[in-house]
Amino acid sequence: MKQILKLTFVAMLGGMISLVTYKSFVEEPQAIEATDEKPKFNFTNYSGSPSVPLENLDFVKASKMTVDAVVHVKTVFRSENVYNPWSRYFGVPSQPRQQMGTGSGVIISGDGYIVTNNHVVDNAEEIQISTNDNRSYEATLIGTDPATDLALLKIEEKGLPAIILGDSDNLQIGEWVIAVGNPFNLTSTVTAGIVSAKARNINILDYDPSRDVFPLESFIQTDAAVNPGNSGGALVNGRGELIGINTAIASRTGSYSGYSFAIPVSIVKKVTADIIEFGKVQRAYIGVNISNIDQESREKLDLKVSEGALVRGLMDGGAAASAGLEENDVITRVEGIRVENVTQLQEQVGKFRPGDKINVEVLRNNQYRDFKITLRDRYGNTELKKSNTENLEQVFGATLEPLPDDFRERYRLKGGVKVKELREGKLRSAGLTEGFIITHINKEAVHSPEEVSAMLRNKKGGVLVEGVHKNGRPDYFGFGL
Repeated sequence: MKQILKLTFVAMLGGMISLVTYKSFVEEPQAIEATDEKPKFNFTNYSGSPSVPLENLDFVKASKMTVDAVVHVKTVFRSENVYNPWSRYFGVPSQPRQQMGTGSGVIISGDGYIVTNNHVVDNAEEIQISTNDNRSYEATLIGTDPATDLALLKIEEKGLPAIILGDSDNLQIGEWVIAVGNPFNLTSTVTAGIVSAKARNINILDYDPSRDVFPLESFIQTDAAVNPGNSGGALVNGRGELIGINTAIASRTGSYSGYSFAIPVSIVKKVTADIIEFGKVQRAYIGVNISNIDQESREKLDLKVSEGALVRGLMDGGAAASAGLEENDVITRVEGIRVENVTQLQEQVGKFRPGDKINVEVLRNNQYRDFKITLRDRYGNTELKKSNTENLEQVFGATLEPLPDDFRERYRLKGGVKVKELREGKLRSAGLTEGFIITHINKEAVHSPEEVSAMLRNKKGGVLVEGVHKNGRPDYFGFGL
């Protein structure tokens, strides 16, 4: 009997020790204390309007104007093949794994255009839309812009309850806002908070020059509760007008913990209008290297301001240089809108297209001066281009010629084309040089310049170029379309 009691006591003691150990080292605390650790930013997909005075604020009215315009977005996509151990013996092929994702979207026109986040529909094979009144539609992907994380969808329907587009430029810090999402295909959900900050760059979007992706982040930060499944949902002001697309949260747990971020509607308007009209975003550049103003630069340059975008350098022949801007100028306004930092300058310039003329206020030697700048694209052009009718020579910046017979014999090649001239464009940006011999594009052999043009004209996504240098060294380069 004593032996049994002793064994029982030992077992209970061991169990208590194990439980304490588990509580101390495994179970996460429910309350997260303040820390200097930088929070992890997570996308929130699931797998001239003045502010409204507080006494006139009506959440009920604003919600009614919004909820029917927010939809549920369900996507189907396929991941890598699932290994089948019997395929080796019975010839059964490996099957791609079908996966699903969900998010939210916002109807921006009565004839079926819906805006959402790019990361909600990225790589989707099927996109299904469910409206707040439980109607379902197959959606067509009209276009995407990874640089801003926006995507435009279209469903075939008329008379839809479109949201009213507001003005994010006039949004005030401390102003009440409402976040609306439809994450679980039930009905739209509403939360409220205030604008905590504007022009936030949280470095969540991928920088990928090979695909011509240069992120434009200028988020509205709010404390409205936004949880997984709300990506692509609406952030609206007290008037029920769209002022942002909810995109990300700051969290170490993956769930909302006080900070959420939305793409300003000023960017949404520009991106969606470009995609509808041109099939791609017409991104404009001012042609400057810039930084925020810090104490060191203030003292070194004897600046009387602490806000603005400091010009550190100018692109040769770029828009700013051609207009007369100089190094150490401070850009303080664009089209009359105040610029406090680099992110705000990028947001304001991002609202325009190549060829647009904008008024820019600059502080030079502590004197304000006005300049009119004609914006350009990355390659110095002011013309607007449609996605399927771009001039290949302009975009790729290369003149190709058939491979001379002596080159073919010297390098023992069966085919290929030679880069005769190389200007600013995708090929130079990827690293190609004049004289390079292109032998393959995406593993397919090429034999003439016309063949290269045909292969690249309708290509989307990544491009792999293989070939040899003038010294006979083989090499390869990648870029995106």
